[in-house]
Order: sequence, then C-alpha cells, then structure tokens
Amino acid sequence: MSVQYNKNPAAVSALSPEQYHVTQENGTERPFTGEYWDNHEPGIYVDVVSGEPLFASVDKFESGTGWPSFTRPIEDANVVEKVDRTLFMKRTEVRSAQGDSHLGHVFNDGPRSEGGLRYCINSASLRFIHLNDLDAEGYGDYKRLFEKKEAQA
Repeated sequence: MSVQYNKNPAAVSALSPEQYHVTQENGTERPFTGEYWDNHEPGIYVDVVSGEPLFASVDKFESGTGWPSFTRPIEDANVVEKVDRTLFMKRTEVRSAQGDSHLGHVFNDGPRSEGGLRYCINSASLRFIHLNDLDAEGYGDYKRLFEKKEAQA
C-alpha cells in the first residue's frame, strides 16, 4: 500500500484512559475485558492512533488467553518487533510502525499449521473496521484478503 500513516496528535488526545495507557505507556489490558477478544466478525483491525492496517479477522484465532490473537500481520512493514525485558523476562513487543503504538507481544506458541506465531494484541490498541465498511473507510484494497479466504473454502 502506498498510503502513509503517522502518529496523529489529535487521535492521541482523543484516546480513552485505557487506550492511552496501552498504546502510549506500554500497558496491558486485563484478559477477557477488551472489546475484540471475542469478536468473530469479518474485517480488519487498525492502529487506534495512526489508522495503520495491522491484522485481519481471517488470521484471528481462539488462543484461550483473553486477548485477540492473530497468526500474522496484514503487512509485515506495518508492525515492528522489539525486545522487551520488563517483568523479569525476555519477550518480543509488537508496535505499529508509523504510529509507534504499543500493541502487545508475539509468541511462538501459535497454530503450527499457520506458522506457529501468536500475536497477542490489546483490544485497546485497535479499531475494528467491518468488511462491509472497508470501502467507506478507505481500506477497500484489503477486501482481497477475504476474497482469497472465500476462494480457499
């Protein structure tokens, strides 16, 4: 995609306290409390701050952790991985590339048939855009992800 996304100061100031804590202060929402952990609707998830497309429902799976879990990002370039040594352990933090929002962490205990990764993401860092709204919201190019999945079925 050629669209450029950036950290939007107006979007940051409009965040809820939980969204701010998660995205700007590297926080974590409590499991099973986020808006999207149990969302099964078709669509994409974008960075709540920058609007960068991050994950698609076609790559979402039930991990049992209480957070939205995905096998892969929509586009690798939109997600940055960093070493996280907080909480006395070494983990891999996931951030949005342009918005620099803390999203969550990636682990190697995902479905083996899908590559083995589990992107464990905070709902508070995401905005969901339903498949039916992709064109109106300017993300129409991502409808291809769902056409591909339908062709495989």
